[in-house]
Amino acid sequence: MRSAKDFFAPLAVGAPTPLREVPARPSRMIHFFDPSNPKMAAKVPDMVGTVDVLLGNLEDAVKAENKEAARQGLVDIARATDFGDHTQLWTRVNALDSPWALDDLTTLVTEIGDRLDVVMVPKVQGPEDIHYVDRLLAQLEAKAGVTRPILVHAILETARGMANVEAIAGASPRMQGISLGPADLAADRRMKTTRVGGGHPGYLVRQDPVDGDVEGARSVFQQDLWHYTIARMVDACAMHGIFPYYGPFGDIKDVVACEDQFRNAFLLGCVGTWSLHPVQIAIAKKVFSPSADDVAHARRVRAAMGDGTGAVMLDGKMEDDASLKQCLVILELADRLSANDPELAELYAEGSDA
Repeated sequence: MRSAKDFFAPLAVGAPTPLREVPARPSRMIHFFDPSNPKMAAKVPDMVGTVDVLLGNLEDAVKAENKEAARQGLVDIARATDFGDHTQLWTRVNALDSPWALDDLTTLVTEIGDRLDVVMVPKVQGPEDIHYVDRLLAQLEAKAGVTRPILVHAILETARGMANVEAIAGASPRMQGISLGPADLAADRRMKTTRVGGGHPGYLVRQDPVDGDVEGARSVFQQDLWHYTIARMVDACAMHGIFPYYGPFGDIKDVVACEDQFRNAFLLGCVGTWSLHPVQIAIAKKVFSPSADDVAHARRVRAAMGDGTGAVMLDGKMEDDASLKQCLVILELADRLSANDPELAELYAEGSDA
């Protein structure tokens, strides 16, 4: 039986995280389902291959009296379902200060640890929470004979967690990524909004008065409540080589604003988002996959800069080494997505250098 030390060297509290490569599997949409809901559970096999991540949710959306049913439901689903090469199985366990978290981890790792890719941990306050989960997973993996490490994903949804985001991102070699949890974070910060993600009409800047007429018509520009938080989270993840994600967008009917919010996060550096309803899956796929035009442009820049030229003019715009680095990010993502998605592979091929 392989020991947990075969996966990772022991992690001392406060010690620097060793360099490692986090598996870069596509995860544009993390689609949540309630394993205690028979209707949702029945849809899981048909969703395999259509989404990058299926996440069995055991936390807030599950009532206290359904916690054990949800946990057992996820075990049953994992055992009965072939997730193939293109869909990952994740779970969101209950908060570490709840009466269910220990049983969640113990049951899932020992019974379906070989099928579970990532454990999402809610309300992470600091690196000590990740240290605890890391050590517990190592013990349980060794006990169950799990032959690959289960990764850890933190949710950023408390002010203390936000203040510690850099330390959380580097707390363990198991860290896969961090998601924004806007609703709980808003409550913990005492923000005056009841929305789950997205903007707010009261958070705005107003055009200066025209000719001093403060009562006259003036344009209003709604701002993004989450810009600072997402940007800081992205920086923390980039610093430690893990992946940042936007979280939930609660207004299921407003698909236009949902797409806008997802795109803002994508442009800031997020690699994916949560989907709470099937309608958001297509939005996430569209937004978090580079456009054919972007891929074609990136290829042209790479071709023009391939000889080491310091700067070139392309379509009247200057392209230099920094431009090339941006383009290589797009091309790496396009290659990764094409390997799993024949539709995208065909789309990107149409925008090739030829």
